[in-house]
Amino acid sequence: MGKTADLTAVQKAIIDTLKREGKTQKEISERIGCSQSAVSRHLSGKSVGRKKCGKKRCTTRRGDRTLRKIVEKGRFQTLGDLRKQWTESGVETSRATVHRCVLLNQKQRQKRLTWATEKQHWTVAQWSKVLFSDESKFCMSFGNQGARVWRKTGEKEMPKCLKSSVKYPQSVMVWGAMSAAGVGPLCFIKGRVNAASYQEILEHFMLPSAEKLYGDEDFVFQHDLAPAHSAKTTGNQPVALLRCYGGPGCFDSGLKLIQSVGSCVS
Repeated sequence: MGKTADLTAVQKAIIDTLKREGKTQKEISERIGCSQSAVSRHLSGKSVGRKKCGKKRCTTRRGDRTLRKIVEKGRFQTLGDLRKQWTESGVETSRATVHRCVLLNQKQRQKRLTWATEKQHWTVAQWSKVLFSDESKFCMSFGNQGARVWRKTGEKEMPKCLKSSVKYPQSVMVWGAMSAAGVGPLCFIKGRVNAASYQEILEHFMLPSAEKLYGDEDFVFQHDLAPAHSAKTTGNQPVALLRCYGGPGCFDSGLKLIQSVGSCVS
């Protein structure tokens, strides 16, 4: 019969204690629930742990030290920056090695798959008719919040691992749109975005942008399913707006090109 498990630290301590009390190996094995041979190997110093199973490490200790040095140069670097520098140092890494992705439930995955299946054969001409839109918040006082810091245990209060902040940082919310034909004007939003304010943006910024970029040609307007975007009152707009985002030509997707633009500006 093969070995089932290594002795734990507690079991080893009990074996040593019972041996000092004069117990036999058979009595000890029955007491802690292991084989007599396991007790014998431990007492004789011949006990060897099993070879560990699991996936082989994709990096070496030297590679890990290199990554640690890269992180220490800038604690607030993104995963993309770290991977690029790590690869340039000679370490072979894949995207999955230093990748963090969005957690999606089964329903969300199915929606994304359905969307991708429907659009997989779209031509460049069709994609060029899409007007992408989104809102982005930019913090003016201390940069955009939410940055992640790379640190070890005990480095929580180190100055290089901290970012200054205030209770109410100065920020601005901006709406923008872009397509293959160009970009539209930015809309600086005052206050929170609700259905009423979003409808004003569509009327005074989205439609002029579409007219500038497409003229009288048809186009597809893209926005996500934020509450202000998916509100019933937003969908009950005049016919002039329905042709843009209320009909079957409208689609929502988390795969938005304009999000990458917002990240670059940040």
